[in-house]
Amino acid sequence: MEYVHLEIGEDVHALAGYYTPLKELRLPHNGREVLCVIGMSCVESACCGGGTCGYATVPGYIMSWKDSKSESGLPVSQVEPVADDAAKHEIAKTIKETENIFNIDFW
Repeated sequence: MEYVHLEIGEDVHALAGYYTPLKELRLPHNGREVLCVIGMSCVESACCGGGTCGYATVPGYIMSWKDSKSESGLPVSQVEPVADDAAKHEIAKTIKETENIFNIDFW
């Protein structure tokens, strides 16, 4: 599966606000590396109010690192989504402990 790396620190605008990827982590897990993107989301205009929160997105295990580019020139890596629930739990625990992020989404 392809993961297109977003520009770190650049806002990505959506209908109700925006999100900003702040850093990418390459976390070791069972002899492999897992890609984790840490960021901040901001809801500015939603019917239920607004606010900000930190997030982590885990595209998966890194198969190749930035070995090609997207049509817009952004780096592309190949990842394998984390399928095992026990592995997801371990990875989420690491993110919670090291980054203090509790909103974690796996591809």
